[in-house]
Amino acid sequence: MASGVIRTGIGGWVFEPWRETFYPDKLPKSRELEYAASQLTAIEVNATYYGSQKPATFAKWAASVPDGFVFSLKGSRYVTNRKELAQAADSIAKFVGQGIAELGDRLGPILWQFAPTKQFDPDDFDAFLELLPSAADGVDLQHAVEVRHDSFAVPEFIALMRKRNIAVVYAHHASYPEIADVTGDFVYARLQRGSAHVATCYPEDDLARWARRTQLWADGGQPEDLPLVAGDNEPEPRARDVYAYFISEGKSRAPHGAMRLAELTQK
Repeated sequence: MASGVIRTGIGGWVFEPWRETFYPDKLPKSRELEYAASQLTAIEVNATYYGSQKPATFAKWAASVPDGFVFSLKGSRYVTNRKELAQAADSIAKFVGQGIAELGDRLGPILWQFAPTKQFDPDDFDAFLELLPSAADGVDLQHAVEVRHDSFAVPEFIALMRKRNIAVVYAHHASYPEIADVTGDFVYARLQRGSAHVATCYPEDDLARWARRTQLWADGGQPEDLPLVAGDNEPEPRARDVYAYFISEGKSRAPHGAMRLAELTQK
């Protein structure tokens, strides 16, 4: 069985400390995305969480990156920050219809991120999942969900996600629940325990472990050394693309963590 593609990346491409730690001297800011895309294989865009972008903006992003590079877009806060998710249809339609299809094959998963205060309501959450569209203007859509309240760490949540074939985000975070159950056609991991004092964001031994885990995911498996909610409920063994983002802690060294993990997974 062939393996899925492992992509490693960072959150955004505009971060002033990267002018010292990542970008070449005197690189124009207008070329930061182009340079980042030459070193990495994916970027998670946070700006789409806060507001809509223009179709021309998405088209410009797509033209600035090479073949095989993808953008993960964070879904609108007007979708996820509401009491009743079942009422989010109009906000979802507005997000999908803002022009994201201009990214074409550069469009990766849409990340729907929920606040740490949002608790699991099975019926309402299932209604939300049913609202998520499978395509936008002829471009296929993939969805990932990041939950940050312990009430989601139950088998019922995993069953819902598998029924809808939607990925649960694995968050390597100090306080959010770690849910490593594979539930969709791809795997989405956000590595958030890095350090600015480590040249590669995560220590080499940790990166070696993440290389083994991401390869296992890509090969269709599920790491045994990460927390599972559904226990022995194994995912269907098939190749899956993997997205591993270095986010949050140790951000100044995040690009180097992503590049080093890419090196380790290409061996």
